[in-house]
Amino acid sequence: MKPGEIIVNNTDIEVNKGLLGTILNVKNTGDRPIQVGSHYHFFEANPALQFDREKAYGKRLDIPAGAAVRFEPGDEKEIQLVEYRGNRKIYGFHGEVNGSIDESRVYKPNLNSAEAPKIEDDGSKNANKESGYKS
Repeated sequence: MKPGEIIVNNTDIEVNKGLLGTILNVKNTGDRPIQVGSHYHFFEANPALQFDREKAYGKRLDIPAGAAVRFEPGDEKEIQLVEYRGNRKIYGFHGEVNGSIDESRVYKPNLNSAEAPKIEDDGSKNANKESGYKS
C-alpha cells in the first residue's frame, strides 16, 4: 500500500438502493439546452421543462452525486426521481420551498395499483435508472 492509496472493492455500486422511485416524462419546450444536477429540487427546475410538477415535489434525480441530465431543445426523456432524505429541508433553487418539505404534497405511488407498474429494462427506456415505478 502506498501513502494516500485508496483500495476499493471491485463491485458495482448502486446509488439510492432501496428508495422508491417516481418516473416522469419530461420535455424541453424551450429553445436552449437545460441541464439539471443530481441534487436539484426537480419541482423547481427550469419552467421550459414540461412534466407533472406536483409529482416532483420534494424529489431529486435518481443519479449519482455530481451527475446531471441534459435536455436539448425538443428532447423528451423518461427520468426517475427519489425523495430527499435527511432533515428534509430545501433552501434556495427558485425559493419555492425555503424550509421543511410539506409532506402532504409529496407524491407516493400506490404500488398495488395498475397506475404504478414496475419497469425492468436495460436502461435504454429510462434516462438514468434500470428499474423503478412509473407514475
